[in-house]
Amino acid sequence: MTGKRLELLKETVPKLLRVAVLGNPTNTATALNFKEAEVAARAYGLQVQSLEVRGPHDLDSVFSLTIKWRADALLPLGDSVVVFNQERIVNFVAKNRLPTMYGDKAWVEAGGLMSYGPDILDSFRRAAIYVDKILKGTKPADLPVEQPIKFEFIINLGAAKQIGLKIPPSVLARADKVIK
Repeated sequence: MTGKRLELLKETVPKLLRVAVLGNPTNTATALNFKEAEVAARAYGLQVQSLEVRGPHDLDSVFSLTIKWRADALLPLGDSVVVFNQERIVNFVAKNRLPTMYGDKAWVEAGGLMSYGPDILDSFRRAAIYVDKILKGTKPADLPVEQPIKFEFIINLGAAKQIGLKIPPSVLARADKVIK
């Protein structure tokens, strides 16, 4: 997922060189996503700077580092510390005109630029099928493990306008939803 997000970010901002990756390294999934970002960045000719946020008190220094490093874009990784500070992060990127790719559409609906991630409603529907099977007697151990199968790419044109970014037509054509 992190690689795909970087791919879409690079396609949206062709001159992209430096991406600040924001996340909590104490979260195992985030630590893996940091590594995935480094590998994907090499494939796209990007530099990534991992910015560690262990709590809300770290955000101001991380924001300063993002500016000091002259990041061209921001990639926040999902974690409770990051999610609970959504408003601060969305305001920071808007003020500093940083293209940002999120992993959940809630960020785009809150004013963020773009998101690419699993369609949560589809995942809930699929989970309901499992619940139904279990209630009808299927043992949970007999059910296969599933990963999300439906993903959404969402773009907020208002956020793009606010940061002075023109979304290329090829990227707009790939979007599942465009918020005007």
